[in-house]
Order: sequence, then C-alpha cells, then structure tokens
Amino acid sequence: MSIAIRDVREHELDSVLALNNAAGPAILPLDAARLRRLFDSAEYFRVAERDGAIAGFLIGFGAHAHHDSSNFAWFAQRHPDFFYIDRVAVASRRRGGGVGRALYADVQSYAELRYPQLACEVFLQPGTDHALLFHGSFGFREVGQHVMPNRGAGGQEMRAAMLMKSMCSYPWVRETYGDALPEQPWLLHPRPVHAAPRATGTGT
Repeated sequence: MSIAIRDVREHELDSVLALNNAAGPAILPLDAARLRRLFDSAEYFRVAERDGAIAGFLIGFGAHAHHDSSNFAWFAQRHPDFFYIDRVAVASRRRGGGVGRALYADVQSYAELRYPQLACEVFLQPGTDHALLFHGSFGFREVGQHVMPNRGAGGQEMRAAMLMKSMCSYPWVRETYGDALPEQPWLLHPRPVHAAPRATGTGT
C-alpha cells in the first residue's frame, strides 16, 4: 500500500505519543503535556499513514521559533537560518518500508522553499548507528557535537551529532519569489502556527 503524508489531527496525539515513547534510544521520551505544546507551536507536524494507520511522524521548527530544545538552541547560536527536525519516529513494524524516507522527502520539499539548511541531531549511543547511516545517505553532514544538559537513563551523558544539509533549491527560490511563494495548493503552509515572523535576509 502507498504511504500518505498529511498534517496530524488533534485526536491522533495519543497515538503519536505512544509511537514516540516506543521508538527506543534514538528519540527522547515525551509526556502528553509536552506533546501538546509541540502540537500548538510546531511549524511542521505531519504523520505518515499506511493501511489506514499512523506509521510515523515528524515535527519541525523554523530557526526563529520559540522552541526550548537545547539542541535547537545549539543550531540557533551558530546558524542564522535553518529548518530544524525536532523529532521523527517510525512504528517498529514499518521500519525499512520507506516510511522514514517518505517523511524526510516531504519535510525537505517543505524546507527547501523556505530555508537554506535542514538541521537535526542523532544521539551518539548504542543502538543509533542506523540513524547516522540513514542521515548520511540522505546527504546530511556533521557540523559539531552537543552534550545535552539533561541526562539519559541511569544518569548517562547524552551526546548528539549535530547534522545539517544545504537546501540546493533555496537560493533560486529566494531570488525569484522572496517571501511571496505562488498561491498553489501544494505550496500552502502545512498548518497554522503562532511563531515569530521570518527574517527577510537570505541567510547563509
């Protein structure tokens, strides 16, 4: 069956929460209140649907969002403009079936029209090598490492590889359209958010 990527619906947050917290060491756990805040503030919050069920999700923020992640802050302190993948998870039974690549293809098609770089992190701990390989195959490169202020299970240090990928289409889109993208359905903002306004500079 095909994979459909669409905006999350509010009544699906419990399913997203369960999927997040079953994803293993590659993603930090969430509680319902934190997920609700992400739902209210994320610029991009989409799910992958397969066979009528949620198979994965991805949450993202633009560089000028009010987002309290220490990893997001690390990028913001070093780069003026980027789109940040806050978290992504795929149901265990769907891994290896293209769901992750479908989500990344969709978020990239969104980001490359609006931001010069796509950013994310991968935790450097046992069980996350597949995530590093996945991101490397998608064109991400490591631009540094960050030790998170909070500790993982058992007080373990949480060190992340900070990854970025240049959006090759962005300079042409920015030069041609500026902030006024054509009014086409596939270019519409995926969901309403209450974020800080985007800067008008080109970014680097």
